[in-house]
Amino acid sequence: MALTEGNITGIRSGRLRRLGGALMSPERVIAIIMAIGLAFLVLVPLLELLRETLTVQPYDKAYLPNATEGDLTTFHYERVFSGRMSAALFYKPFIHSLITATGATVFCLVLGASLAWVVVRTNVPFREAVNTMIVVPYMLPSWVMALAWLTFFKNDRLGGSSGVFVYLFGVQPPDWLAFGALPIIICLAFHYYVYAYLILSGALSTVDSQLEEAGAIAGLSRLRQFLSITAPLVLPALGSAIVMTFIRVVGSFGTPAVLGMPVRYFTLPTQIYAAIGSRNVGDGYLLALVLVLMAILFIWINQRMIGVRKSFVTMSGKGVRTKTIDLGPARWLVLGLVVLLLAFTVILPIGLLLLESLSKTAGNYDLSNLTLHYWIGERGDVDAIHPGVLHNPLILGAAWNSIRLAFSVAILTGVLGFLLGYVVVRTRGTFASKSLEMSAFLPYIFPSVAFGAIYIGMFSRPIGPFPALYGTFFLLVLISSVKNLPYTSRTGIAALLQIDKSLEEAARTQGIGWFARVRRIIIPLASSGLVSGMLLSFIGTMRELSLIILLVTPSTAVLASVIYTYQTDDVPQLIGAATLLLVLLVITFNILFRLCFKNAKLGFA
Repeated sequence: MALTEGNITGIRSGRLRRLGGALMSPERVIAIIMAIGLAFLVLVPLLELLRETLTVQPYDKAYLPNATEGDLTTFHYERVFSGRMSAALFYKPFIHSLITATGATVFCLVLGASLAWVVVRTNVPFREAVNTMIVVPYMLPSWVMALAWLTFFKNDRLGGSSGVFVYLFGVQPPDWLAFGALPIIICLAFHYYVYAYLILSGALSTVDSQLEEAGAIAGLSRLRQFLSITAPLVLPALGSAIVMTFIRVVGSFGTPAVLGMPVRYFTLPTQIYAAIGSRNVGDGYLLALVLVLMAILFIWINQRMIGVRKSFVTMSGKGVRTKTIDLGPARWLVLGLVVLLLAFTVILPIGLLLLESLSKTAGNYDLSNLTLHYWIGERGDVDAIHPGVLHNPLILGAAWNSIRLAFSVAILTGVLGFLLGYVVVRTRGTFASKSLEMSAFLPYIFPSVAFGAIYIGMFSRPIGPFPALYGTFFLLVLISSVKNLPYTSRTGIAALLQIDKSLEEAARTQGIGWFARVRRIIIPLASSGLVSGMLLSFIGTMRELSLIILLVTPSTAVLASVIYTYQTDDVPQLIGAATLLLVLLVITFNILFRLCFKNAKLGFA
């Protein structure tokens, strides 16, 4: 049949309608909006950070009197990397960061791998309870252990009160035990070992014990079995554990600030804080860029190492059998060691901080010196300056800011994580899907202090029609949401992958609109993963210090930043009380989250 001009026009219009319908489908519209948002909030700030390091800042006018603010310059690069101040500005903090991050990462791997082997491969009693106990320290802020360490080992080098060690033994602890690299490494390791444990325990559970038994039949010793069979199989998981732990540790601010800054033991995050705090933002942004490049380089090296290795299949059509090693009577000793670890990482720090909060005079731990003033007292009862927590407007205001910030971030990341997961799953395999998934994960690899510095550089002045956001509560919500988006996006993707598309397609054929399909079908089925991601965001935001320390102001202070302020002002009683209040809030809202989710599930049922 010959095509007429009318037929050709009809065919073209039909194609245009189909193309328009495909482009205007919900997942496509959401994908476009998410792509623009992620580009603006993740990629643009990184480019802005790079630009700031290459331009003249107000602070630089003292060194570049003839320059104009905003001119291109390599002054910061010369000053940081080759100037007479480069050792103090960069090289010493860089070496200190490598020492603490490497030491803590090795410690984390040894501890996490040992615990993973105990739980997965041995008959230790109460394995489920042990598995739960091991991850409890991660619920606490990473710097709680540092505050407790200082409470116990603080000496009189810096003046003020001494710690519990001096009270018990009458001897001043050496500086290397009270401050510096060793306590920083220990405190960070006892918090971040959970990464290694979770990743390696999952990998060990998929290694078939029949492979090791075959090695034993071939005459291999237990050590040779581990080195030749087990270790290569868990190497990818080991690489992931190293990357996640190293990135988190190298970007940590709280612990190095508490245990390092008092003796001028600076790492890159604390040096960034010091530089930006002194208005030397150009050098601070350059150090932040170094941290970002370190994280990217570390991930690239790990991918290259794993990418060129031989592939080992550990899961096939046959069932995987995990052999449980009988520890005999020693299993109770192993259980005791795990309980001791929990006591050292949770119970002891909380106990020390509680004791400090009940002390009338810091450093005196006699029963006659105990008081409830720093909990319920008013100004003037015992302390003429500082009232107790319940009468302290600074602490109460910060607690309210922490709660509303955490709730705002949990809700916002929950919505964004769900939408992102929906788009990625519904367009699985396309370039857009892969790009969105990778862009949503990018904030994770940025060290927190560096990410905060990036947002200062971008939002300290108006952007087009948008006003400057620095100093606003909205900026804290924005940066916390972007930083926590990797958690909710991953849980959202995992939850939506389990939902068959045919359920939604069946509803669509019955004329049910997209919003109704999402509300009635997808959200109820994906609620478990979504709530898990929101809970992770809530807990992470409540305890966060590194991310927001550069962004908070007196009006937007949160509990974590107030605790750090009391640390710099040397008010140990309120440090302990405010920290315990933070821990109590985290635990309480964690329980409430789970109860609400349980009731929600019953409602959906």
